[in-house]
Amino acid sequence: MVRYVEPRWQLGEESLARLTGEVARFRGESLGRDAWRRLRRSRPAFVALVFLAFFGALSLLVPLLPLPSPVALSLRTRAAAPAWPWAAPLIAESTPEPGTAATRHIANLWNDGWRHRSVAEVEGALDGARDGAAAADLARDVSKQFGATVVPTVTDERLFLATPLRIGDEGRIARAVEAALVARGPGMRLVEVRHENGYWTLNAADRLLLRARALLFGLGQTGNWLGTDPQGRDLLARILWGSRTSILVALMAATTSLLIGVTYGAFSGYVGGRVDNLMMRIVDVLYSVPFIFIVIFLITVVNEYRTELEDNYGIDREVVFFIVIGAIYWLTMARVVRGQVLALKKTEFIEAARVIGASTARILFVHLVPNVLSIVIVYLTLTIPAVMLFEAFLSFLGLGIEAPKVSWGLLAKDGTEAITPLDTTWWLVVFPALAMGSTLLALNVLGDGLRDALDPKQRGRT
Repeated sequence: MVRYVEPRWQLGEESLARLTGEVARFRGESLGRDAWRRLRRSRPAFVALVFLAFFGALSLLVPLLPLPSPVALSLRTRAAAPAWPWAAPLIAESTPEPGTAATRHIANLWNDGWRHRSVAEVEGALDGARDGAAAADLARDVSKQFGATVVPTVTDERLFLATPLRIGDEGRIARAVEAALVARGPGMRLVEVRHENGYWTLNAADRLLLRARALLFGLGQTGNWLGTDPQGRDLLARILWGSRTSILVALMAATTSLLIGVTYGAFSGYVGGRVDNLMMRIVDVLYSVPFIFIVIFLITVVNEYRTELEDNYGIDREVVFFIVIGAIYWLTMARVVRGQVLALKKTEFIEAARVIGASTARILFVHLVPNVLSIVIVYLTLTIPAVMLFEAFLSFLGLGIEAPKVSWGLLAKDGTEAITPLDTTWWLVVFPALAMGSTLLALNVLGDGLRDALDPKQRGRT
């Protein structure tokens, strides 16, 4: 008896269900998921990615952090060495302006000396306030009226009420103090409300973060964990605020390189012929320009016509600085992308797109550019460290960021004055160097890991 065997290509319901289950167990994997899996398995690259994400978040949210002011000066005669959070607090060597000093502290972990504050000065009937009890009662009354933390400071003739600075709230602060004084009876009057500005001019987003910081932490701030410089400025705050400038410059240059370099190089490589030759000769000419002299020339022009440029066009020295750096680093990107496009434009899928009538723009941005993004991303991770070093070099020469703003280049400049035959303030060199060096190392390690993860030849491998 011959047994009938159902052909494999004739699928019944049971066979179809079984094969469907097998297919579900062996799902395909996209190139992105495969690259992410291999990047996670590369421990150095993944650790570098986590470190950069954490440090980038700190730099972005630094106005929200309860750090001391990066520009508030002190009358100290020398820099203060780093101290553990549980160590003795930093004691000023001279008396600061009334209302601006910390009145409470928890060792070196925490104090209420944030210099970005409003100070209301009150005079009269202070005999009962010399022990601080009456001043504390008045501060509580003002806190209820104002809705924010108020710290009192008593001198021989004045009472100073400090509260987190809120730009534009002078009238509200004055009304809150006057209401509290009226409730306590005659004998005390409000003299003035003044501001202690602990920062330079900030943009709207940073001002919102500062307002949130005041609501969350009041006048509280961390101690000088990494020490201070000879002007009494907190080094940890200056490192984090400086990282914002350096990272911003690097990201702007990388974005410029991505937008201009990729478009320019892809178009040049795809069109080819005389157009390609002309565009590459332009790149060669730009390569030959000594950009350091261009920077010096532009900064000199901006300094000469600073008022006119800022008032009429909104262009200041920092904007010119960003534009010049961004104009340098797209040249190599254009060459890299052009070489990749030359290798891809004769492939079958590009010929197919051309045959069906796809436009040049569609072929460039839908078919060619996505296929060179792996090279572009790797090159961007290597461009960012180079830009950060270039910014530090220019700021070190005095051609970059100006005080009171801070960048890693300015910190390096301060570090050159840290080691003298008379004194060695090593922390002004070590901690900024560690921050900058670890960031540059992480970027290079991440770039090396991305190169392996995005390599199509490595797809499917562990």
